[in-house]
Amino acid sequence: MPASSGRAATRVAAGILITRILGFVRERVFAHYFGNSQLADAFRAAMRIPNVVRVLLGEGTLSASFIPVYAGLLERGEEETARRVAGAIASLLVLATAVAIVVGFLLAPVITAAVAPGFDPFTRHVTVRLVQVLFPMFGIIILSAWCLGVLNTHGRFFLPYASGALWNIAQIATLIGLGGILVGVPLVMALAVGAIVGSILQLVVQLPSALKLAGGLKWSLGRGMPDVRRVLVAWGPVVIGAGVVQISGLIDTFLASLLGSGAVAVLSYAQFINLVPISLFGVSVAAVALPSLSREAVGAGGGRVTEQLSTGTRRILYFVVPSAYAFAALGVPIIGAILQTGRFGSTDTEVTAGVLAAYAVGLPAMALVKLLASAFYALGDTRTPVKIAAAAVVVSAVTAATAMQVLGPAGIALGAAVGAYVNVALLLRGLARRLPRPAAPAGVARTNLAVLTGALLATAAGMLIAHVLHGAALPIVGLGAAAGFGVAYLIITALLRHPEAVHLARQLRAGVAR
Repeated sequence: MPASSGRAATRVAAGILITRILGFVRERVFAHYFGNSQLADAFRAAMRIPNVVRVLLGEGTLSASFIPVYAGLLERGEEETARRVAGAIASLLVLATAVAIVVGFLLAPVITAAVAPGFDPFTRHVTVRLVQVLFPMFGIIILSAWCLGVLNTHGRFFLPYASGALWNIAQIATLIGLGGILVGVPLVMALAVGAIVGSILQLVVQLPSALKLAGGLKWSLGRGMPDVRRVLVAWGPVVIGAGVVQISGLIDTFLASLLGSGAVAVLSYAQFINLVPISLFGVSVAAVALPSLSREAVGAGGGRVTEQLSTGTRRILYFVVPSAYAFAALGVPIIGAILQTGRFGSTDTEVTAGVLAAYAVGLPAMALVKLLASAFYALGDTRTPVKIAAAAVVVSAVTAATAMQVLGPAGIALGAAVGAYVNVALLLRGLARRLPRPAAPAGVARTNLAVLTGALLATAAGMLIAHVLHGAALPIVGLGAAAGFGVAYLIITALLRHPEAVHLARQLRAGVAR
């Protein structure tokens, strides 16, 4: 990717970082009040169920089908057609979302019973009520995804990814403001309402800019518009693919509900932390790459697409591989610093750290999936990633169901890791058939060795710092170990001349010089 794409990826990562930092605060406050209780299980399951609709109609699927068509129209100077397509897609989203909300509300008891059969009657009852409250929230977030598609195509990357911070802030404010007044079911229901308020704020801050860039919004169902049909035809397979992935998440919830109280919550805590490097580095690079890859597929062709994929992969692995090492080796101090408070005790920390370590096994593959799938979308192939995702889900589910018998929730996480590697391997094989074989980048062995060496030595540094700080306050131990790990990794990889480390070091020196 060109340098401008690198800067854009930085803006995406900055927006995600702000959101994730506040997400850590949200998780800590949530853990303080709910720990790994039945209410924690209920809220996590309730968030998972309507989230399926958000993923099917939202950011991931919309970006894959809408951005290539919208970006292609703008690239060819067909601005009026692009505006009409954007308006039609927004109109269809509103219609589909309204239908999904009504259906979800009516079928909440049936869906909950199917997804979490291991819940006791109380937990299931609370989950049903939460699902009915939360379904409208995900409808609002789906509309935010339309804003993201427009803003990203026009090179505006920070706002749509930073807007999620408002969703976190609303929930934090709800818990802190009402946590001393309400307890139990009333508090968890209030939290659901706070999440809805946050989703409204998330949409409101993006909408004016998106409408301005799209040239206003003309409501239409897109009848007779070939470009709208192109989006919908591409959308279908992507929705099916996203549905396959969501089935995997629902299977995880299904399996965790069979492990007893607290298992669904533990899995969710570990998933949240595991998603941080995926969002910061995998999603940021892929989000910037999709519009660029789409333009290159129209213009320069496969050779340029291959080059961008190689650069994007190198960037993702530079940050994600050490994250996997850190999660595997420093899970206890990291989890303790973030979550151990109130009803979330030391035993919960150890169990969650074990699940996080299992997720860490597959972290590099999980972070690469979105980038590799984006290459297929840019080339106009939305079907192949669906077939690959389906195969990966089957492998993940079988592995999880087997491993959980011995490892508990960590076995479910291990199944996700194995499935991610299957997904990446099949995506790479498919791309190899469609794109020119890339020339071996100069120094690729050296950069890979730099990453592995840096991660290993940084892990040793982080573990040493955690040992030295043992007995101090948990946030000090966790932050100290993580900071020591990060500094050691940067210094070692910079000394070994990894391109990303050298670039990052220059940016830091320039910032200090100012």
